[in-house]
Amino acid sequence: MKIEVWSDYVCPFCYIGKRRLEHALERFPNKDQVEVVYKSFELDPNSAVQHNGDIHDLLAGKYGMSREQAMASNRSVGEAARGVGLNYDFDNMRYTNTFDAHRLAHFATEKGLPQALTERLMQAYFTEGAFLGDHEELAKLAAEAGLDKEEVLAVLKSDAYGDKVRADEDEAMQLGVRGVPFFVLDGKFAVSGAQPDSVFDQALERAWGERPALTVLGDDSAELDGCSDGSCAVPGAGKPE
Repeated sequence: MKIEVWSDYVCPFCYIGKRRLEHALERFPNKDQVEVVYKSFELDPNSAVQHNGDIHDLLAGKYGMSREQAMASNRSVGEAARGVGLNYDFDNMRYTNTFDAHRLAHFATEKGLPQALTERLMQAYFTEGAFLGDHEELAKLAAEAGLDKEEVLAVLKSDAYGDKVRADEDEAMQLGVRGVPFFVLDGKFAVSGAQPDSVFDQALERAWGERPALTVLGDDSAELDGCSDGSCAVPGAGKPE
């Protein structure tokens, strides 16, 4: 079963949703047969790399609330994060444009390390005050996830993988995704948002239970061209004993 996850590295609910999915998979009997693929989604594609003010000021300005209200809202999100074992440091978060981080994720996918990079970038942003808009910072974090630092810097200095980021975002638009995290299970079922654990449990069970049965094409004579009873004859070697 394949699970596709659209998320952004500066989306607090995306990290919470990631943990809740992981916890559900730990309980899922068929977890070894599940592939999780992370897809690109920018909360604000037009965001500047550098911003004045902290995350509380940015939230207040975006939603027209006071700084105190923004801080209260962030505390509430922080409590939800602690519920899944995460310790958010809102006072030191440095909001930025994430396009380069998403380009880097596609490079990591080619190198077989998408999960490691996704976890490292989210952990660094939400709990360590890392600035994901800086190429050197991204390269350092990528190296910690197992990627070659010099290769990473070369990717970041180019425009490589930008088309893959846009392709993921176009696919999200076609699916009608309006916010993240957004989880698609086997292309048939979707979970929107960092839902409670029970929702992920039910989604996994239903998606697994409704996988299409294997359809065998051809008739019984096809067995003449295959192996049966767990053994095969080697051409020219005679009948197996």
